[in-house]
Amino acid sequence: MNPIPELIPMLKQLRLSGILDSLEARNRQAIEEKMAYTDFLAMLVQDEVARRTQRKFAMRIRRANFRNQKTLEDFDFTFNPAINRGQILDLATCRFMDEKAGVLIVGPCGTGKSHIAQALGHCAVRLGYEVLFTTQTKMLGQLHAARATNSYDRRLNALAKVDLLIIDDFGLKPLRSPQDEDIHDLIGERYERCATIITSNLDLNEWTDAFPNKLLGSATIDRIRHGAYCVVLDGNSYRAAKPLQKSLKNEVAKTPKKAKN
Repeated sequence: MNPIPELIPMLKQLRLSGILDSLEARNRQAIEEKMAYTDFLAMLVQDEVARRTQRKFAMRIRRANFRNQKTLEDFDFTFNPAINRGQILDLATCRFMDEKAGVLIVGPCGTGKSHIAQALGHCAVRLGYEVLFTTQTKMLGQLHAARATNSYDRRLNALAKVDLLIIDDFGLKPLRSPQDEDIHDLIGERYERCATIITSNLDLNEWTDAFPNKLLGSATIDRIRHGAYCVVLDGNSYRAAKPLQKSLKNEVAKTPKKAKN
């Protein structure tokens, strides 16, 4: 007599319906290998734990809102040998998460700032942390919209409490009031409570220039830099245009120029 039809509603009631995905295959395996009942049960439980772990991981990845799935495994350190690989691999252990410290990644456009920031976020997700990736423009736009719907405090609180907040492209656009106050309040709420990664094209000594209120900017940057790890990237751009193929070069050369009127 097959007990599986009777098990289905009970497993669903216990929220263990995932076991059904492998139950028949594991049952055949247990029979063929003459497993003890406890070994068979342990195998089913291990399958369910693995499924739930993977499901939680996928959910954290979705909530992280990464621009794309960038990891350290696919980062080309050989392209720019000057990049401190050891420092970045040390950060990948996420020790800075336990320290509630910041990570500041600065350098010219195309040197891999966003890739490394997202890769470190991916490492944090693997370790079970909640991560949110955003840009300065998007984050401040959401806070501005929240003001209009009287949900500003709730939105600010959500940003303040996430385990790891990654703010990309800081200072790309100059801040306006009350954006500088929003940044100040957010950093103040996260200071020594949660880890924050910030990327910027500006040198660190130029960060206060992004604030219209220099006193507010100085206080904000002072908190951002306190105890933070600084990663300075330099070298060639990963976004450099590919050279034209010879055939395409010839076609461009042969294209007649339009006569001037």
